[in-house]
Amino acid sequence: MNKSNNLSKIDTSIVTDLPADPESSSYKQYKRSLLRFPDESIYIYSFKDKKLIYADGWEETLGFKDDEITLQTIIKQTDPSYAAFSNEINAKTIEFILSKKTGIKNYSFTVELKKIHRNGSMVPMEVKIGILSVDEDGMVNDIIGRFRINRNLHLGMVMRYDVQGPDKEEFEEVINKAVQKFWTISGKEKEALIYVAKGFSFKEIAEILGVSSSAIEKRVQPLYKRFNVKNLTHLVSFAYENHILP
Repeated sequence: MNKSNNLSKIDTSIVTDLPADPESSSYKQYKRSLLRFPDESIYIYSFKDKKLIYADGWEETLGFKDDEITLQTIIKQTDPSYAAFSNEINAKTIEFILSKKTGIKNYSFTVELKKIHRNGSMVPMEVKIGILSVDEDGMVNDIIGRFRINRNLHLGMVMRYDVQGPDKEEFEEVINKAVQKFWTISGKEKEALIYVAKGFSFKEIAEILGVSSSAIEKRVQPLYKRFNVKNLTHLVSFAYENHILP
């Protein structure tokens, strides 16, 4: 498993170190209209302006004031063991979404990450990144990120993520290939594994999920090689030991 903190992948011409302006009209509008839950922080990043245009809740979650946090800071506060994975999935997700001509606003991804608080403590977070707005040519203008602390998360060596969108199958296949050098499991793979752990056959799982048996095989069998396990029993045991399954 790759544990390098590959911050060199941050393209500073796109991901800048500029904070949001709380006095701007757009900031005030988002402050009025966006609902934020306890233990949650939000950012909105503009590719047009190349800066954060909104930030809320960051002192509560990572210890940074909303008028000083930047997207570079948010990225750099990822635990080193998760940084390379986080950078890779971010880059490939944006690349995939930008390749689409329609329905861009319907794509998003979620990931569970170890973030580092300003005081040095580890913060387990569920992160969702989506497209907030596109321009008249269909290109991404603004993205929105929601970071929620979940102290019940047990984050170990296996990194968990999921993708959403009209072409979910293709989207997940692209991301799977991009992050296969890490120990990861996708939302669909975990869904199938949950049923396996309950004793359902591939055929029964396929009927429950409304897919073919071969589709379930394609979700489960690659996990053998990825996690170096020899059979289903070993795989389920590995999943429990590494907090993939509750």
